[in-house]
Amino acid sequence: MSDPGVERRFGRHRRIAPFEPDEAGSIDALRLKSRQKAAELNQHVLGYGAMAEAEWHAAGIAAPDLPAMRQYRLDRIRAELKRRGYAGALLYDPINIRYATDSTNMQLWVAHNPTRHCFVATEGPVVLFDYFSCEHLSDHSGVVDEVRPAVSWIYLYSGELTEQKVRRWATGIADLVKQHGGGIGRIAVDHINPEGVEALARLGISIGNGEALMENARLIKSPDEILAMRRSIVACEAAMGEMEAALRPGISENELWAELHRGNIARGGEWVETRLLTSGPRTNPWFQECSSRTIAAGDLVAFDTDLIGPYGFCADLSRTWLCGDTEPSNEQRELFRIAADQIAHNIGLMQPGTSFRDLVERSAVPPADCFPTRYGVLYHGVGLADEYPTLPHAIDWTEDTPDGVLVSGMVLCVESYIGRLGGREGVKIEEQILITETGNEQLSTYPLDERLLGD
Repeated sequence: MSDPGVERRFGRHRRIAPFEPDEAGSIDALRLKSRQKAAELNQHVLGYGAMAEAEWHAAGIAAPDLPAMRQYRLDRIRAELKRRGYAGALLYDPINIRYATDSTNMQLWVAHNPTRHCFVATEGPVVLFDYFSCEHLSDHSGVVDEVRPAVSWIYLYSGELTEQKVRRWATGIADLVKQHGGGIGRIAVDHINPEGVEALARLGISIGNGEALMENARLIKSPDEILAMRRSIVACEAAMGEMEAALRPGISENELWAELHRGNIARGGEWVETRLLTSGPRTNPWFQECSSRTIAAGDLVAFDTDLIGPYGFCADLSRTWLCGDTEPSNEQRELFRIAADQIAHNIGLMQPGTSFRDLVERSAVPPADCFPTRYGVLYHGVGLADEYPTLPHAIDWTEDTPDGVLVSGMVLCVESYIGRLGGREGVKIEEQILITETGNEQLSTYPLDERLLGD
C-alpha cells in the first residue's frame, strides 16, 4: 500500500531523468557538458582565494607558471626513464601522481586504498586511471593525454576474486607497454603488491624501482616550483602566526594544533602529515603526538608543521615557543640557544658541491647530555613531501647510507632537537633551505621566540 504522504511530496509518477533525449541532446553530449562544467570549477582552476593571494602579494612572491612547471616535471620523469632504460612508469603514490599530472583526488584516501594510478610512457602518452566519474579532475593539467576508469584490485573491491581482477588490470597495463614501449618490456613501479608483479610477469612485463626513479626526478626544483614552495611557506607561516596568537595558558595542545590545520585549509592547503605538537614535560623526549594536555604558563610548546600546503608543496618547519607572559628559565634559554646555534652553524655548511658525507662530518651536533635524545637526521630533502636525501648524524652513518652532492635547485630541511636525557623539556627548530648556485637561501622566515633567545 502506498504512502499518501510520499505521493503528495513527490507525486505517483515523478520523472527521475532531468531531460528528454530529444530536448537536451544525447547522453554523451550531456556527459561532456557536465565534465566541462566540473573541470571549470576544479579547485586548481579556481585558485587559492583572496586571503592567500593578498598574503603572497604582500610578500612579493609572483605566481608560478603552472604549465611550464608541469612540463618541467614530465620532462624530468622522462629523462630518468630514458636514463634507466624503462618503457614507462606506473605510479600509485598520490604524491608521485601529483608530480606527474598536477592533479589530485582524495589524496589521503587513495594513499591507503591504491585505486588511482598513472602510466607515463617514456615515448608516448600520459594515461591516468582515475576513480569512477572523475575524468574532470585532470582536465586543467595539460599533460594528461587520456583518462581511463581505474581497475582496482584491492580487497575492498575484489574480495576473494582478486586474482581475476588483477589479470584484467595487468592486461590493460601490458597493452599500454606493448603499444608505446618501443619493444622494451620493463617499467618502473613505485608501489605494487606481489599479485601485480606476478600478473605483469606472465604478460612479459618486468618491473624496476619506481620510487628511485621518482625521487631522483623530484630532486631538482625548477624556478616555478620554488615560487610555489615559497607561497606554500608563506601560507604555513601565516597559519603559524594564528597559532601563536591563540597560544595562552589553559588552551589544550589539540586546540592549538587545530589552528594550524584551519589556517592551512583556509588558504587552500591540503593536509598535515603528522601530529607533532607537544608542551611542557611532553616535549622531552621528542615524537609524542599532540594530546588533550592543557598548556600552562611557562611551558615550552614545540611543534613540527609537516604541512602540505598550496600547490601541494610541503612546508616543513619547527618552532618552540614559551607560553604565557612570563620569563623563561635559564634551562629553557640554554636548550634553545644550543638548538639555534646548531641550526645556524649547519645552514652555513650547505654549499653546492658539498658531499653529503662531508656535510654530515662537519655538522654541529647536540652536546653529550643531549646527544642520546638527538633528532634522527640532520638534514632531509623536501618538495611535495619529505624527499630524498636523508642525512643522519655522522655516528649513525653506515655502509648502506647513500652519499651524494648538494646541487643548486635542491631544497633541504635542517633539523635540531635539543633535550637532556631524562630532562623535563626539549626544543625543536627546523628551517627550509634552498641550495643556490653560490650558496644557500633560507626560505623559512618565521622568527624565533626572542624571549628564549635571550641576550
